[in-house]
Amino acid sequence: MKNNTNKLYIVPTPIGNLEDITFRAIKILKQVDIILAEDTRKTSILLKHYDIKNKTFSHHKFNEHKSVDHFTKIIKDGQSLALVSDAGTPSISDPGYLLVRNCIEQGLEVECLPGAVAFIPALVASGLPNDKFCFEGFLPQKKGRKKRLTILAEETRTIIFYVSPYKLIKTLEEFTEYFGSNRRASVSRELTKIYEETTRGTLPEIIEYYKNKSVIKGEIVVVVEGKSVK
Repeated sequence: MKNNTNKLYIVPTPIGNLEDITFRAIKILKQVDIILAEDTRKTSILLKHYDIKNKTFSHHKFNEHKSVDHFTKIIKDGQSLALVSDAGTPSISDPGYLLVRNCIEQGLEVECLPGAVAFIPALVASGLPNDKFCFEGFLPQKKGRKKRLTILAEETRTIIFYVSPYKLIKTLEEFTEYFGSNRRASVSRELTKIYEETTRGTLPEIIEYYKNKSVIKGEIVVVVEGKSVK
């Protein structure tokens, strides 16, 4: 039976292992009228696994500015939508913020389910202080990157980054330059997947480890110790 409440649901999806999804998330995905997916091809794997056959439409960073009004109107007209990303929680370094904001401005109900997000297991497994931390996500590619690293060099909380595997070594070298060679860090790769690994040590030690790997693949979370306060 479909859920006819006009509401936007934010539904976290597994970051790797398809079993890392809540019963409630599956229930909502089966009940809503429409599922908005960052990549419908990737989401179809999850939906097929749980026998979910609802209508699915694309909602990604290249079309979200044009589509938010359309999907907000659909909710206003009485239908329920679920927003999912390729992995993890929508809006966390993924599309979703614009649609959430638009719905709130239109007085529509938005409900976010709890669930997977990559940086939490990476932070906990890092062995670094996690009572206070800041999530930086992806650093700017060019403009503002040096300025941001200069500011973060003074951050005393544990810092969490998302990094492309193709830029991992270069990024770690930048961290060494700006933060110092004594900073401890961890690199978590392929979380919840078959080849999951977390590498811990000083920044130079981790750089050396990855320089000896022929290929670096997968989604990567880098956790860096904050500046010591003495």
